[in-house]
Formats: sequence, structure tokens, C-alpha cells
Amino acid sequence: MQGLKKLVRSTAFRLAIFYLLIFGCSSAVLLGFVFWRSASFTAEQIDQTISAEVQGLHERYRLLGIPGLTQVVNERSRRQGQSLYHLINRQGRRIAGNVDSWPKSETSNQGWMDFNYKHQVGDVIETRRARGREIEIAGGYRLLVGRDVQQRVELVELIQSAFWWAGFGILALGLLGGLFIGRQMLRRIDSMAAASAHIMAGHLTHRVPQDGSGDELDRLAVSLNAMLDRIESLMNAVRQVSDNIAHDLRTPLNRLRTRAEVTLMGEPDLASCKEALEKNLEEADALLGTFNALLDIARLEGSASGPRDPVNLGEIVADVADLYEPVAEDAQISLAVIPAGNPIVAVGDRRLLSQALANLVDNAIKYTEPGGRVWLSAERREKHAVLTVGDTGPGVPESDRDRIFDRFVRLDSDRGKPGNGLGLSLVRAVAVMHSAELRVEDGNPGLVVSMALTAVEHS
Repeated sequence: MQGLKKLVRSTAFRLAIFYLLIFGCSSAVLLGFVFWRSASFTAEQIDQTISAEVQGLHERYRLLGIPGLTQVVNERSRRQGQSLYHLINRQGRRIAGNVDSWPKSETSNQGWMDFNYKHQVGDVIETRRARGREIEIAGGYRLLVGRDVQQRVELVELIQSAFWWAGFGILALGLLGGLFIGRQMLRRIDSMAAASAHIMAGHLTHRVPQDGSGDELDRLAVSLNAMLDRIESLMNAVRQVSDNIAHDLRTPLNRLRTRAEVTLMGEPDLASCKEALEKNLEEADALLGTFNALLDIARLEGSASGPRDPVNLGEIVADVADLYEPVAEDAQISLAVIPAGNPIVAVGDRRLLSQALANLVDNAIKYTEPGGRVWLSAERREKHAVLTVGDTGPGVPESDRDRIFDRFVRLDSDRGKPGNGLGLSLVRAVAVMHSAELRVEDGNPGLVVSMALTAVEHS
């Protein structure tokens, strides 16, 4: 019973009943109009036939009088057909015709009447329906001219009966169809609800089922499953980040604690205490740098959309090159800027783009051997303004190029290098915020990283 109530209250069942009512009403109006026009047409045809016959008989009476009219009525009465006649004198006695008695029916102003009459078929006398017209003749004579309409009456009754049965059938089929459609929809919605409950219980690998029909519920299931895939990947990323944070921060924290313990266990010495505090400050600054980088990445990834200010990328390239030129000299690396010629203008945030480019340059200098070369440029490629940083370092294997932008990822060859594995993650967050495309290519030798932003015309 509860299942039936739930089915009747479903949206699918209500929609089915709504469309059933619309279809039923429109069909009833259309078929009713067709029936009314057909019935009216046949009635008009009968009346026109009777009127024409009355006019013909009236003309014969005018030419031949009562004897001639009586002769014509008797002749026509003997014919097999649907025409009916009844001629009576002033005393009401029948003179001619094929109707036994004068009908006991009300007559309209123009003499029209609908009546029943007796008709003998073999040994059986039937009561049939007829329509006729009465006319007055001089001398008290009266003439009734009519037509048998029994077949028309039976046809109308048959059509009316068919209409009622058709309406009942449409209603019954509509209800059954509504129940079937509602049940099918409820079954799929219940399966989706069950899958959602399973997922909310903590089974993130579960997915909303599909039936392959490609309808709106299937499209909804595809969207929900894509959302669940994204949520699962984010949860895995959060779990991986948490593991990486615990792993990468445990070592410096242990060093801090060990250094403090060793200093406290030794003889009080101002120089050793000062040295230990300085090293602890360096460790604390590194830890703060890691947390600040994580906060910056989280803030950028949480931004709904990027900025919309025009930025001259050539100026950013020049500023970053000036900033890192002393660092490159100390590392015995050549830092070059490839001039663009015309101003390269893109839509973005100057500070964040400068930070992303600085991270790329810092990374390139860090992994390039002394005597190598690092270069950076800003150029226009069709509808994009592209920032590029290249180096002559060892490069990155193609299988690892997608991983280097993940948080805390350090390749095996990078373990001895300084850093926390968050610089390129910040670059990717800036790129996503600006809807830019990041590409990593082989520099033969070295690595080339480019960021393609939306270009604007320089005014």
C-alpha cells in the first residue's frame, strides 16, 4: 500500500496523468466536433430531401388536384425505400400512403416532426424512427412526407457508444501507462538514492548506476559520477598531502628537538647555544616557508576565477631576470632573456605571475650544473601570450612530467637539493587560476616549461 501511495505521488505518474488529461480533452473536443458536424450534415441532407419531395408533391397537387396527388402518393408508397407518406381527408381517414396512422408527435412551426412508426418485415413488426414534415391542403386535407432515419439513429448510438468505450480505454491505458512509467522512474531513482546512501556511508568508490539509455537520468548519473570521481581524487590528494606533510616535516622537527636536547645536555656555553638557536631559526624559517606555500596554494585553488587586468609579460620577465641574475652568477650559470620586440600583454595578476615565473627560474637554476644556461621569454603565439623558461640541466623523464606539479613531489635525483617540493605546485595553481595551459617539453638538453595565457591587444 505504501508503495502504491509513493508511486501515485511520484512526479512521473503525475506527468503521465497530466498528459493523459490533455490528450483526452483534446481528443474529446476534436472527435466531438467531427461527430457534431457529421450528424448535422446528415440531418440537413434528410431535411433537404424531404423539402424537395414536399415541393414536388405540392406541384402535382396544383396541377392535378386531390385525385392526382392521391395517385402519386400511392405510386410512391408502393416503392421500396425510406420515404414515408400519409394523406388524410378532413375526417382524419387515410386516403393514401404507407404509414398506418398519423403520428402522435409535436409539430414545429414549420411543420417538422420526429416520430415513431410501425414497419412490418416479414412476420415481424418493428418500431422505427422517422422524421417528416406536415403540410396543409385546401379542403381540410393534410399530407405527411417523411424519411426513415432508423439507421442514422443506430449509427449515432453506435458512435456514441464507441466514444464512451474509447474514452474508458484511453483512461485505463493512461493510468496503466502512468503506473508503469512511474514505477520505472521510481526504480531508477531508488537505485540512485541507494547508491547515494552507500556513498554517504563512506564508500567513495561506489558509483550511481546507469542503464545505458542516454536519457536525462543517465546524464544526471554521468554528471554525479564525474563529480564523485573528482571528489575521490581530491580526497586522495588530501590524504597524500597529509602523508607528505607528516613525512617531510617530521625530519626538520626531529632535528629541532634533537639539537635542543643536545644543547641542553652539554655544558652551558654561550657560543654553542647561539649556534644551536641560529640553526633552529633556519629550520623554523624553512617550516614557515612550507606552510606559507601550502596556504598560498590553497588560497589560489579556492579562487573562483582569475583576475581581469592587462599585464605586460615582457616587464615581468625583465623584473624576474634582474632579481635572479646575481643568483645565477653565484651558481656560474648564464641567465638570458629572449627579447620579444613588441609588448606582450595578457589578462592576469602581475604579482602571482611574477611569483610563478620566479619559481620556474629558481627551479631551473637549482637543477642546472655550473657552466649551463637558463633562459626566459615572453612571446605571442596566435591568441595566447606565453611565458617560457628553459634550461640546459638534466631534464625530467617523460613519465614524471605530470607528477612534478604535485605537492611535495621530489624525484629521486632531487633528494639532495634544497626545497620543499611546493614551488611547481604553486605554479600550477597560478596557471589554473588564470585558465592558462602548462606545458613541459624536452629542451634537448634540459627542460622547457611554458604557460600560455589569454592575450589581449596592446593599445
